[in-house]
Amino acid sequence: MLKIGVVGATGYAGEEVIKILINHKGVRITELSAVIEKEEPISSIFPIFKGSLDLICRKPDPDKMSKNVDVVFLGLPHKVSMDIAPVFLKAGKAVIDLSADYRLDADVYKTWYGIEHKDKGNIANAVYGLPELYYDRIKKAKLIANPGCYPTSAILGVAPMLSAKAVDKGSIIIDSKSGVTGAGRKPDLALSFGEVNENLKAYKVNEHQHKPEINKILSQVAGEDIDVIFTPHLIPMNRGILSTIYMKLKGSLDTKGAIDMYRKFYSGRPFVRIYDEGKLPQVRDVALSNYCDIGLKVTGKTLIVVACIDNLVKGAAGQAVQNMNIMSGLNETEGLM
Repeated sequence: MLKIGVVGATGYAGEEVIKILINHKGVRITELSAVIEKEEPISSIFPIFKGSLDLICRKPDPDKMSKNVDVVFLGLPHKVSMDIAPVFLKAGKAVIDLSADYRLDADVYKTWYGIEHKDKGNIANAVYGLPELYYDRIKKAKLIANPGCYPTSAILGVAPMLSAKAVDKGSIIIDSKSGVTGAGRKPDLALSFGEVNENLKAYKVNEHQHKPEINKILSQVAGEDIDVIFTPHLIPMNRGILSTIYMKLKGSLDTKGAIDMYRKFYSGRPFVRIYDEGKLPQVRDVALSNYCDIGLKVTGKTLIVVACIDNLVKGAAGQAVQNMNIMSGLNETEGLM
């Protein structure tokens, strides 16, 4: 039975990790921490856990916490995990970081996040936690850079075509729409009900901090530099991402042929579902699940891909647990749906 710690337990992703692990047969949650005014049972903070988990959520103390965990999930803001992760790694613990702190090279990180990385040595040791692409590396990892929510839907939607070199690499346009929880649990006027309700807006057009992450992984898949056009949008719902992706085909391909390519590429990957011809996924199809659902349509020389995930599950906590399962030799799907 693995002993699990969650740092940042009161954030959206941290709460979601707890919800999943409570029903996981191979683990026991032994430590919870967050920046809170007073230490109290997690069930007092989130009454949904009453009777299921009444563990005290404490103020962060990584040295103390490391003595009572085998694996730790870091549900922390960007720029914070790089202070915490080295403590657990030095103590020999496995770390799954849900922030962006270990996803990018140090120079790229500084460009997009505005500060010098404090733990450059561990960046090289981090494995990008997208199981559909890096399963074998994840099995051997001690530090997982859990993917961002937008990149998960975007990369899974594009990777099969780039791998087959079947599309023009300069043609990739990713239009993504996300629920409000993707921004984290924090006070922000732009995320308040009055600003979001009955509204839809594009933001950080082609300059969102997830763009270099998408480019990095797709470049690895393609074996050459990829630079996508990426436009995120904020929509008035709590959770979910729908990415519509446009790519120019190099050769002749119909919708059935594209579907066959995607099904072959993701064969044996339990959390990617490819829809039949004529059908496209909706956010409600994947809500509260760890699935990425993908639908495809070829029109002329353009392939249109629709990829849907729950941003808090496959886009964060669920994928983190999926990675933990793989790292620990457990069934990849344990605790997940």
